[in-house]
Amino acid sequence: MSDFTGHHIVVTGASSGIGRATALLLASRGAKMSLIARRAETLAAVRELAGGETFAAPADVSDRAALLGAIDAAEAALGPIDGLFANAGTGGTFAAFTEYDDAVFEDVLRTNLLSPFWAMKRVLPGMIERRRGAILVTGSLASERGMARNPGYVASKHGVLGLARAAALEVAPHGVRVNCIVPGFVETEMLANIPYEARATMAARVPQRRTGSAEEVAEVAAFMLSDAAAHVTGQSWAVDGGILNTLTV
Repeated sequence: MSDFTGHHIVVTGASSGIGRATALLLASRGAKMSLIARRAETLAAVRELAGGETFAAPADVSDRAALLGAIDAAEAALGPIDGLFANAGTGGTFAAFTEYDDAVFEDVLRTNLLSPFWAMKRVLPGMIERRRGAILVTGSLASERGMARNPGYVASKHGVLGLARAAALEVAPHGVRVNCIVPGFVETEMLANIPYEARATMAARVPQRRTGSAEEVAEVAAFMLSDAAAHVTGQSWAVDGGILNTLTV
């Protein structure tokens, strides 16, 4: 079990799902936590559960000024940032490619791709100067495979994996690591919005014959952000019950 005592970790999308589970796990292991998400009341509840040195900054990550302001406030409150989990995301909508709404496409990219870029660009100079730091971005099965009728989501998740790989190569000589975690079918709010019958079909396709939990993803995220993963960078790490290797498109 990794010890995060004294490490300041920022988590976006921290009010629910994988972000919430990871924030609580890291806090339980001694991390100073900065939590960023849109829903102020829910975020406050997570902050209370986390206890310890925990800072909460409500912000919509798709708003660049709001996101950067939240990170600035987090650093002012808890000191230099040792780790960033750029996890906030949105699923967009399902529609035929030729009917996919332009505004939805742009919104998905702002949340899923531009916000990790803005956050990484903000925290990397300090990490490079201190010659230590870990960044983890949340990808998707759609980072590695195609998906019909949701071009915004697939483009954004392909993009965020490329973003992580590009940054990892550039900052590795400075002692900073960047990786991408790839959740499979995980019980989160996004999955809960899918009809039960469809979720059952999805679970049946997983080699383990079940969906995953946010807590299972959080365990891997914690490892990737920890010093135990000091020689791991530029990687796409699936937490998916084996389904990625069964998808052909």
